[in-house]
Amino acid sequence: MNARDAGCDVVVVGAGPAGLAAAWEAARHGARVALLESSPWLGGQIWKDTPEHPVRGWGRKWIRRVEASHVVVYRQASVVAAPEPHVLLAETPDGALALRWKKLILATGARELFLPFPGWTRPEVVGLGGLQALVKSGWPVRGQRVVVAGTGPLLLAVAAEMRRQRASVKAIVEQASWGSLFGFATAVAGHVSKLAQGATLGRYLLRIPYCVGWWPVAAHGRERLEHVVLSNGSRTRRLECDLLACAFGLIPNDELPRLLGATCTQGRVVVDDLQRTSSSDTYAAGELTGVAGVEAAVVEGCIAGLAVAGELERARTHFARRQAWRRFQDRMARAFQLRDELKNLAADDTVICRCEDVTFGQLKQQADWREAKLQCRCGMGNCQGRTCGEALRFLLDWEPAGVRPPVLPTRVETLSTPLP
Repeated sequence: MNARDAGCDVVVVGAGPAGLAAAWEAARHGARVALLESSPWLGGQIWKDTPEHPVRGWGRKWIRRVEASHVVVYRQASVVAAPEPHVLLAETPDGALALRWKKLILATGARELFLPFPGWTRPEVVGLGGLQALVKSGWPVRGQRVVVAGTGPLLLAVAAEMRRQRASVKAIVEQASWGSLFGFATAVAGHVSKLAQGATLGRYLLRIPYCVGWWPVAAHGRERLEHVVLSNGSRTRRLECDLLACAFGLIPNDELPRLLGATCTQGRVVVDDLQRTSSSDTYAAGELTGVAGVEAAVVEGCIAGLAVAGELERARTHFARRQAWRRFQDRMARAFQLRDELKNLAADDTVICRCEDVTFGQLKQQADWREAKLQCRCGMGNCQGRTCGEALRFLLDWEPAGVRPPVLPTRVETLSTPLP
């Protein structure tokens, strides 16, 4: 069965909190919905529902709602192109899938921002979400010495998860200042759900050193990672560890919205009150419109799902809650704003583009992103600039180049699939 045979009205891309909420609301109000998820599991990164680590609580409720509904779910379906208006092309383990849609909701979430420093390409230096995903898929970390570094509330969640998995968390290293964190704490105090989350995490975080105003500047080791060097701008210190989990915030996965012509500004997709983008019949929800947490993603997903189903008055009942979470989002963005010192992390011989082995010294000789691609092949590897592009936006104020299909590496036969 495919979405064409089902007479699909709405396609939702992404089965994280926003996508699940959007699909369920649209389906329960009469729309025929197809939900595409690139991984084998529903729930996205935050509610990743795997056999080894099944999700519980609120996430379980939303996953069960969708599974019990009439939503047609396609797992391991990665959207790679939009060959013509109102058509998406996806790749699955069983071959290509061409979907024609009337309304489209994009809930593709966010990924980590990596800022390169000497040693960041070592196998034992991983992203915060990457380590979470590995652990939830069964990768053992028991007994390993872990340093969690970067910025944002995700540091606390990852550190707590490592503790739950019996890892030895040596330190949480936060680049923001105490003043910024105090301002964010006042924002958290206004949301009961966030206070409850904090209380749950707190029992796992006791006695873990919290290094505020510090950041990693190098990772060293011979055969394996042995220690990480931290700095606060005036002093350095060394921490012995086996793993360094590091990320400097989250950035929206906006390649598909940009491919479809949606307006993006300041790293987020621009939407109206009903979550509509500037691209015809296309909506966006969740971290695509700004990183604000799971509650905000669910509210935006509900609004988008109701809007595509024509339930505009019901959608408006969620506006006040969304506005409250947007205020929270603004406070969080200000609190964890990256400090200028981080622009100096990379040395000239530090690799920035891992796919094509391009160093910072090579890139500083180029005028912009386009010239870097032409002269150095920066951003032309498998990740298509998803990692190095955002790093260079921060390091050199370069704007990433436009998006071209396919947005992900794909088979040639997928691109030649007959369209519905």
